[in-house]
Amino acid sequence: MSASDFLKALGALMPEDRVYTDPVDCYAYAYDNSRNYHSPIAVVFPLSVEEVQSVIQLCNLHKVPVVPRGRGTGTAGGSVPEVGGVALSLERMNKIISIDPDNRMAIVEPGVLNQELQDAIKPAGFFWPPDPSSAAYCSIGGNLATCAAGPHAVKYGVARDHILGLKAVTGNGDIIKTGCYTSKGVVGYDLTRLLVGSEGTLAVIVEATLKLTPLPKHTGGLTAEFADTESCAKAIAAIMAQPYTPSALEFLDNGALNLIRGRHQSLLPENAKAYLMIEVDGSQQEITEATAAILQACQVPGLIEAKPAHDTKALWAARKALSPLLKDIAPKKINEDIAVPVSHLPALLTGLEKLAAQYQISNVNFGHAGNGNIHVNLLVNPDNPDEMKRAYACLDEVFSLVLSLQGTLSGEHGVGMAKRPFVPREIDATTISLMKSLKLTFDPLNILNPGKLFP
Repeated sequence: MSASDFLKALGALMPEDRVYTDPVDCYAYAYDNSRNYHSPIAVVFPLSVEEVQSVIQLCNLHKVPVVPRGRGTGTAGGSVPEVGGVALSLERMNKIISIDPDNRMAIVEPGVLNQELQDAIKPAGFFWPPDPSSAAYCSIGGNLATCAAGPHAVKYGVARDHILGLKAVTGNGDIIKTGCYTSKGVVGYDLTRLLVGSEGTLAVIVEATLKLTPLPKHTGGLTAEFADTESCAKAIAAIMAQPYTPSALEFLDNGALNLIRGRHQSLLPENAKAYLMIEVDGSQQEITEATAAILQACQVPGLIEAKPAHDTKALWAARKALSPLLKDIAPKKINEDIAVPVSHLPALLTGLEKLAAQYQISNVNFGHAGNGNIHVNLLVNPDNPDEMKRAYACLDEVFSLVLSLQGTLSGEHGVGMAKRPFVPREIDATTISLMKSLKLTFDPLNILNPGKLFP
């Protein structure tokens, strides 16, 4: 079938206002927040499971790639149509099908925004713990495809911990249902947890049964200022070694602090070189006990001050806005989301400082310290070839450092295109081969998001 005949067949599957073929219209779906650009030949906007199925069946018949897409907020190129094909935008499948407080569940379509879900379940006294900084405009489908997390993962876990079942369409167009409508269920393989985090390479998620969590009765805030990164890292390890788990534990290095100071001078102390934003939740007694224990854990050499903070709303807003502010330093960022065991954070953070100095690269680090998940940002000018060469050499050593510390190359952003060349350094050849076999079982002709995850 010719390309024009294929597009005609595609256009027959749904109304023309839900099928884009003009390159100008398609361009908005050629990239995500990684800023890698590859244009699809068409973009489709299904409204139902059956429409998703019909698109995949047509593409499978003619061996045309299908790239599932939420809202394009990913930072690893996971939703970029690298080899062309059809961009399958799920943004209009945005219904909250049901909210079931009695069973602590909600059933949603993949295009529901994270914040829309939070707003809908809050009146019933619940929340869905995955809370990435992009919550206001990222989709639940995208959260599940990448196994997203956020600041509260330190206590509540990641997307994979808050899903009970899925409906999905495989690469040959079969509709599958995984999981069950109970919090316990061990019949068959756990395909739900396999699909979560698979970045749209195995099947397209078209419906999700989510596990909801009761909102905490109270929350409390703390901040801790340090004279250097190493002392801050030691405090993080001490905090996580005591019995009270914070509901959030965020780290900011000096570069991140200076970015916030540039926009909000009164928010931060001038002499701090590293900073912790800490949240605890529960009953008032639990908060009192946790606060005392965490303040005690912060008492390491290099601590400037640790104290309860009664109003941290502005500071949290500034923390969530950090990524866009990086352009104040350089026009391009090479951003990674590595993670190491918390006990290895001192070695990681001091190692990152040494590598940035060695390669003369501006570097800003911040992130979810309670999980050892740090967002490393190498800030560069893409028009400077020498600087770019040094930055990628630095990145290579960053990954070597992470793996030497029993860490992982990605804590929450996923592999996509960005980390693909480095995957064999973390996963052995036998395991990769098994993963590829699973891929072909779900997607025999390799049409779903081809080329992602594996080198």
